Amino acid sequence: MSGGFEKRQKSFENKWAHDEELRFKVFARRNKLLGLWAAGQMGLSGADAYAYAKDVVRADFEQPGDDDVFQKVRADFDAKAVAVSDHVLRRSMDDLLETAKEQIENESK
Repeated sequence: MSGGFEKRQKSFENKWAHDEELRFKVFARRNKLLGLWAAGQMGLSGADAYAYAKDVVRADFEQPGDDDVFQKVRADFDAKAVAVSDHVLRRSMDDLLETAKEQIENESK
């Protein structure tokens, strides 16, 4: 009987690891998309926009949650006098999270 339990436990562990990997990919994608959007708001394009997007992705590793990403983009907007409200920034983060989920799900098919 313990063999069945161990199989189930291993199955749950594998599912959890898979779900966590997908979650990581979705948030990394969202942060990249957010970085590209924010770069456009600041007048960056091409290689500069992609470099900025990478900085936004890296910012997510500073603290748990979304505040590190929000604070980075907010500070950069303020430094460049970009008139985007906190509400619009947070809404963009939410919208881009949905876009990222859809993209990752479509790539997994």
